[in-house]
Amino acid sequence: MKIAITGASGQLGRLVIERLRAKVPASDIVALVRTPSKAADLGVEVREADYTRPDTLDKALAGVNTLLMISGSEIGQRVVQHRNIIDAAKNAGVKHVVYTSVLHGERSTLSLAPEHVETEALLKASGLTITLLRNGWYTENYTASVGPAVANGAFIGSAGQGKIASAARADFADAAVSVLTTAGHEGKTYELAGDSAYTLAELAAEISRQTGKDIPYKDLAPADYTAALTAAGLPAPWPEALPSFDVEAAKGALFDDSRELSKLIGRPTTSLKDSVAAALKQV
Repeated sequence: MKIAITGASGQLGRLVIERLRAKVPASDIVALVRTPSKAADLGVEVREADYTRPDTLDKALAGVNTLLMISGSEIGQRVVQHRNIIDAAKNAGVKHVVYTSVLHGERSTLSLAPEHVETEALLKASGLTITLLRNGWYTENYTASVGPAVANGAFIGSAGQGKIASAARADFADAAVSVLTTAGHEGKTYELAGDSAYTLAELAAEISRQTGKDIPYKDLAPADYTAALTAAGLPAPWPEALPSFDVEAAKGALFDDSRELSKLIGRPTTSLKDSVAAALKQV
């Protein structure tokens, strides 16, 4: 009854395996990665699995009962990549596929959404038993900027007064583990987001409170935010992608108040206070 996790050497994948090992024997877990050497420290079986190389996928999924299909990271290429792994799962006789999708799926206005929606359609047409984890924003997507905000005396963005119901990456990992290790999730779709929403101004205020410094939020026009990110050396496509996400956040694309995530993991989601404290420890 092996459980396989794609993208196992990534940030979410590593957290899932760490938590999964506390629930099931390590011998039942398979880490699927493009570069096996990057997963040698996970303490589980590692198999090469490259979304872009179908010849690696059938072998990688041999004997796998349940697959956590963490969405690929290469924007614009994910539908083809995901089709490859879905086809391999069918060929290998995988019984249950759990997919990390995007919050609100088909009604999301995020530029990331269409690839997720198309992948969901592929999964539904595959005949496989599936569960959709429609993950909201990782709080780390914003707290990664805590260091620069403290250094530069301001937190910048283009989200206006948009409410962001993010959760820590660990919260989403716990949700995946819950679905992978407990019954009754087949055929379900979960809209997953943090218990409490905040604006970027409120995030800046929390940084200010914890540091004792005045770190205001500066709301920029998207073009100005792109220019700032480019000047900071952020690689493509992020200088344009991040402002576009903020623009949609201002319209409510990152908000959800269903609390399905905390219900699924059996505890409150990580607070903004704790996420900022964790980020400041890395500064």
